[in-house]
Amino acid sequence: MANSFFNYFNYFTHFAYPKLFCAKIANTIFVKEKIKGKKAKSFLFGAIGGSGVGFINGFFGGGGGMLAVPLLNKGLKEEVKVSHATAILVILPITIVSSIFYGLNGHFNLQQTLFVGGGVLVGGIIGALLLKKLPAKIVGFVFAILMITAGVRMVV
Repeated sequence: MANSFFNYFNYFTHFAYPKLFCAKIANTIFVKEKIKGKKAKSFLFGAIGGSGVGFINGFFGGGGGMLAVPLLNKGLKEEVKVSHATAILVILPITIVSSIFYGLNGHFNLQQTLFVGGGVLVGGIIGALLLKKLPAKIVGFVFAILMITAGVRMVV
């Protein structure tokens, strides 16, 4: 178990080098653990898609979760609610790493971070509670409206 953790941690540390990252996954997972067929394609699709999500999140300082949800839901056939909850967990490590780099380069305002962070914390709790209670169809619809609105606002 500990060996697997260090192998996956090693993959994460090579995140900036997608070819090396994918080669290590292919070698270790597909050859050593013999994942085959549909599961292997899903794993590879998830790893490559996840690399893209991480890049977007690191490059723009956010937005990776908006891409992770459709990747999980449509690409990997995960349930809507599970896709949303998983996207949060997936984005957490890369958000922390990106934040460190932005902070070291002086690209954030600590006072605003504290003010906005408090609101994000409260909103996150409320959102998680609502996710549990709302039907998946409504969650998907609200998310689609949010994505469309965000896209239009970026252009206009």
